[in-house]
Amino acid sequence: MEDELSPLDAYFAARPEPERSCLHFLRRLILQLDPAMTEAWKYRMPFYYLHGKMFCYLRHHRQYRQPYIGIMEGRRLSHPLLLAEGRARVRILLVDPHQDLDAGTISSILLEARRFYPN
Repeated sequence: MEDELSPLDAYFAARPEPERSCLHFLRRLILQLDPAMTEAWKYRMPFYYLHGKMFCYLRHHRQYRQPYIGIMEGRRLSHPLLLAEGRARVRILLVDPHQDLDAGTISSILLEARRFYPN
């Protein structure tokens, strides 16, 4: 009997290239951010928890047709690349899968957000 993909793995596998590779890269980047980071399938998307609290999620923006990272404590961050789009708490970081990803900028934003999640 063949193993079926979990909903989480199926989400990544179903995305077309180059978005799939971009999302896999972001997944690894987020999970490597902190040893306490965990991944779960919630609200039909990959969600990442730090110390048991919602940290961020990955999603596809319909209007911009790009993947993005939704940062739960984004309202507490001040960075020109973060978009509010009417959200009270979450800010999003669009990621263009057709461009070279700026891992340094993405990491610095996520590390700044990590400050709001004490052990």
